[in-house]
Amino acid sequence: MNSKLKEKILKDLEFSFKNRNISRVETLRMLMSAVHNKEIEKKGKLNISDLSEEEVLEAVVKEAKKRKEAIDFYIKGGRNDLAEKEKGELKILEEYLPAQMGEAEVRKVVKEILNSLGGIRDFGGAMSEVMKKLKGQADAKIISSVVKEEISDAGE
Repeated sequence: MNSKLKEKILKDLEFSFKNRNISRVETLRMLMSAVHNKEIEKKGKLNISDLSEEEVLEAVVKEAKKRKEAIDFYIKGGRNDLAEKEKGELKILEEYLPAQMGEAEVRKVVKEILNSLGGIRDFGGAMSEVMKKLKGQADAKIISSVVKEEISDAGE
């Protein structure tokens, strides 16, 4: 049983290949390579090669994160040409991610989680709980800054 997300990526790869969209083909091949590596990793542990929908999504999130980091490095290094290439790849990868939550939505979820935890003051514990709930749905930098703000506000 393949995940629907993996099947969609494979169909898009085939379509892009037929239409000679080279940059898209390269990005989707790279993504499928990451998914395949995750399958190999899982097979070694459980002797199972099929990934769940969530595991495929994790691979997409990880690749998108790599692109974001590379963009920052290239911009700092004055390599706008390479930053633009990474931005193009990121745009393609974002098509396979769920819609990202804005800061207001993240703040609402963080407040709910902190209240349910009884006003936890531990940043690490709070981040762990929030990341479980919002995995792949919001940028980790936004989540981190909101959690810090909410914990410091609660502590005052």
